Amino acid sequence: MSKRDFYEVLGVGRSASGDEIKKAYRKKAKELHPDRNGNDPSSEARFKECNEAYEILKDAEKKAAYDRFGHAAFEGGGGGPRPGAGGFGQGDFSSAFSDVFDDLFGDFMGGGRGGAGGRRAARGSDLRYNLRVSLEDAFNGVQRTIKVPTAVACSSCEGTGAEGGVQPTSCPTCSGMGKVRAQQGFFTVERTCPTCSGLGQIIKNPCKSCNGAGRVERERQLSVNIPAGVETGTRIRLAGEGEAGMRGGPPGDLYIFVEVEKHDLFERDATNLYCRVPVSMAKAALGGSIEVPTIDGGRGRVQIPPGSQSGRQMRLRGKGMPALRGGAPGDMYIELAVETPVNLTARQKEILKEFEELSEDNHPEEKSFFSSVKSFWDSMKG
Repeated sequence: MSKRDFYEVLGVGRSASGDEIKKAYRKKAKELHPDRNGNDPSSEARFKECNEAYEILKDAEKKAAYDRFGHAAFEGGGGGPRPGAGGFGQGDFSSAFSDVFDDLFGDFMGGGRGGAGGRRAARGSDLRYNLRVSLEDAFNGVQRTIKVPTAVACSSCEGTGAEGGVQPTSCPTCSGMGKVRAQQGFFTVERTCPTCSGLGQIIKNPCKSCNGAGRVERERQLSVNIPAGVETGTRIRLAGEGEAGMRGGPPGDLYIFVEVEKHDLFERDATNLYCRVPVSMAKAALGGSIEVPTIDGGRGRVQIPPGSQSGRQMRLRGKGMPALRGGAPGDMYIELAVETPVNLTARQKEILKEFEELSEDNHPEEKSFFSSVKSFWDSMKG
């Protein structure tokens, strides 16, 4: 039986690009795979036909020969030149499927095929450090020295993991690729090399100080600049200050997570500050001036309007927190808390009783409330 046209097998035109050919092959390979067509005895033959077509058309030289001579280019005696060495054998489609296998599963196997230089040494882990600062430090900015327990490059072997700092040698099992391939049916499966654990290198004489790891546990001191305006949850990245990589691998990063402590006087909301200030009943009724603290250590003066109630707010512009990434600072809000006097003397009680008798029209909110209460009770009776 004559062979079908390879373009027809993959369902593409002769002008199809390499990407279009690969995309068509991936679709066909999934559709025709014998594992999905257990009840169709012809699926294996069609699957091999699909792989054979892709093996030819994916290669620019073979594709050109096929376009010129057709199947005769690969049959040895058909009048056309045989491109490359050895042509394409009956069962030799593993390399074709391997290309697509790398695309489909490369991320799970460590990033596709390894190069001649092998796999890069493993990068060190990122580290997290939780740092608590006061609200004053968040306002002004501060420099802190922190101690970070971490893995650092071994000084004895200079991070190579080998005694005397000798460079590791290429793994003989995987030839430095860090992974090995095995044929399983129609699949080419890649696994981490068992000899070098995926590093692509082996150490004949491990360093005694680090046991071949290339790093040792140490506590380091680092100076950290905390910028003005930080909030709880602010993250500061120190590149390259994380854990050292295995056997000379690049270090990870250190992330400083800031937590701003609660303050006795101020409550923060983004760049604004709130300060609850108790005032006497007389001061709230008569009005007057009060002095309040500000986060910069200074003092501010606020004028209380006569008849102020609890919860009334007054603003001091620009007396809040600085913006972390520039911009105008926030404001400070003074919230009044009118305080009822306690521990009254007999004379004070006498004065208050006299005041109560004279202040029938001085409590509009109270009068309005009890008027609404009376209306409610009257409606219930009706």
